[in-house]
Amino acid sequence: MGTTWRNVDWPGAALVTAATLGALALGAWLSPGSDDPWYAALDKAPLNPPDIAFAIIWPVLFALMLAGALMVLNDAGNFKRASAAMGLYFTMLAANVCWSLFFFGFRDPAVALGVLAALWLLIVTMMLRFAIHSPRAAMLQLPYLGWVSFAAYLNFHVWAFN
Repeated sequence: MGTTWRNVDWPGAALVTAATLGALALGAWLSPGSDDPWYAALDKAPLNPPDIAFAIIWPVLFALMLAGALMVLNDAGNFKRASAAMGLYFTMLAANVCWSLFFFGFRDPAVALGVLAALWLLIVTMMLRFAIHSPRAAMLQLPYLGWVSFAAYLNFHVWAFN
């Protein structure tokens, strides 16, 4: 059965959308990439992608994250019924921004790596909660989980070799 969008919780959907777009914008603002002389000078992992890859991948991942969250909200019927899943979603968004803050803002790859470990666990837990309402919404988070796993490799290399 496909998802129907007849009884959308519009205030909840607006909140989820605003929080997601806000996290994306804040993360992008905090993550200057190679424009940051500190980052440009780092010894990076052999599989480190070019900056353009990050500029393409992150918006796609955030679109998938948002689509999943909206599916959960819709399938639950309202924000209250999806409150556990939405609480994990908002916490995950905050952790995502915190990684950018610790890695680029404070230039602390060790703490950023710890944030990534917590973020990874949050994503898995969020996926389990999403699956209660919408297994498809949970599956939409797999690329994000994969990317965060890859980001841990990149972050670990920066921490270990700089």
